[in-house]
Amino acid sequence: MVTPVDIYEAVRDFLEAGGLVVQILMVVSAFLWALILERELYYRTEMKQRVESLQSIWDQRVDHSSWHAKKIKQRLVSIASREIRGSLPLIKVVVALCPLIGLLGTVTGMIQVFDVMAAIGTGNARAMAAGITRATLPTMAGMVIALSGIYFITRFDNVLSQETHKLNDHMVTH
Repeated sequence: MVTPVDIYEAVRDFLEAGGLVVQILMVVSAFLWALILERELYYRTEMKQRVESLQSIWDQRVDHSSWHAKKIKQRLVSIASREIRGSLPLIKVVVALCPLIGLLGTVTGMIQVFDVMAAIGTGNARAMAAGITRATLPTMAGMVIALSGIYFITRFDNVLSQETHKLNDHMVTH
């Protein structure tokens, strides 16, 4: 049976083997997941009420057909879109940065391998292995974090599209 101590030791070993870049990726990952959870909570708690309040603002208007009314409708849909979008652009940036940060780990790990090769030659595979590990773990970690974020980006984009289209359709102009 796996204990919490075993998990802690495995994570600690992974962070040590991957070096500073993996530690940076862990912080970036925590930030990414905080942003994702914030959006998820907004969608589950506040979004429906906010969209309904914007819809009620439109429903209270007497004039739905003039140029001015159409501009107000565009503004209300734009407000809803901006609020539903929220931190989605920042989530997209963080997801895009994760593989690049992992690539930075690859470069720094390879530099370590070349330093070992310059100092003691190519005959000591054990000395080069630490650098190779330091080169591959950050890349893998960056890709895994990015892949997990891509699912939520797609999901959040779909929610944004559906809700803004639904609101636009419900705000009937005569």
